[in-house]
Amino acid sequence: MIPLEDMPMNKNMDEYKTSYKATERELVSLQVYNVGIEKCKASHVWGPGIRDHYLIHYVIRGKGRYHYDHRDYELGAGDAFLVYPGSVVSYEADASEPWEYAWVGFNGSDAAIILEATDFTREEPVIFGVDGGARICDEIRAIYAASGNDFNHAVEMTGRLYTMLSSFLHASAGRSHTNTGQSYVQKSIEYISANYSYPITIENIADYVGLSRSQLFRSFRTVLGQSPKEYLTDFRLRQACYLLENTNLSITAIANSVGFDNSLYFSKTFHRQRNMTPSDYRLRKQEGKNNEKQQKKS
Repeated sequence: MIPLEDMPMNKNMDEYKTSYKATERELVSLQVYNVGIEKCKASHVWGPGIRDHYLIHYVIRGKGRYHYDHRDYELGAGDAFLVYPGSVVSYEADASEPWEYAWVGFNGSDAAIILEATDFTREEPVIFGVDGGARICDEIRAIYAASGNDFNHAVEMTGRLYTMLSSFLHASAGRSHTNTGQSYVQKSIEYISANYSYPITIENIADYVGLSRSQLFRSFRTVLGQSPKEYLTDFRLRQACYLLENTNLSITAIANSVGFDNSLYFSKTFHRQRNMTPSDYRLRKQEGKNNEKQQKKS
């Protein structure tokens, strides 16, 4: 890793890229997946493609274009754009003044709720002339400076990510982050986080937050883009992945630990969502760790 003070800063360099990518995804609420700074070559293009996480780019200097949902956005220094998970996008550097940008990729149960309170929206995933942009750029650099593949580094990066996202909140144009829909979803997520290991139902969640099932469904769809059931299942499976990778518990014990009372149904659900069985997932992760250990030895 390049120390922060040695990161390329010379705007006269033709191009450079320095970045970090996480090898483990352990934190549920919010985790940095990748972070870096790049000065692109002329007309450099990424995509069309899909990310499985949120990705914020802040343009330091130069120009470029962001293609999203059949729309093109011309961006320059001080602008920012957001890539949503599952969206087909592409972005390219200008031919004469290619951009230099800082980026951070992340996901977690807090991500959608925080971003909903910023000026980013799925309809307009760009912010022109971000207030406090220089500070946001410095905060992305600070995330990079804290990067590493152990748990301590992951926690430190997440803390700095919260700080960076809070800058977008402060810069937002008066959009309240405590609107009714978000507060219900936040309360639901807190309930799920505390009770996912029990056989809770959507009715339990709706009763807890004081909504009907249909109202809860609409709130989740609006804020997170998925149903309460989809969120609950995905949350449980993320916990299961962690246990599969980091414990020797049996598949049945893991199923019970994350709220499935039937291990066969758990295995079928896991396979449908992850395209592999729980046993195959555990084996693949273990093989990956063994290969990494061998590479370090050599």
